[in-house]
Amino acid sequence: MLTRYIAQAALRNFKPLFDRVLVEKFAAQTRSKGGVLLPEASLGKVLKGTVVATGPGNLDQKGDLIPTSVKVGDKVMLPEYGGTKLSIEEKEFYLYRDSDLLGVFTD
Repeated sequence: MLTRYIAQAALRNFKPLFDRVLVEKFAAQTRSKGGVLLPEASLGKVLKGTVVATGPGNLDQKGDLIPTSVKVGDKVMLPEYGGTKLSIEEKEFYLYRDSDLLGVFTD
């Protein structure tokens, strides 16, 4: 909850354009389920994140707005490669197109 508040405060001056989605990736687990510390080399890429900002959407051929398929706070599955890395107030965020996201996690 506090992390989301800090992220929102840092992003007040940034709004993605068109169908872009700004995502904060989850932190990689540094311990196994048994409590063993994992070396940095064995940590895999984090492919999950939380949407912190979205653009309004894209226009179709008729000029109608097609809104993004995710909203702020959604937990999403990310592609292994891609996205634009942004550093805002010492925090790392990634900018993806809405169509690049692989799925949304439901609770």
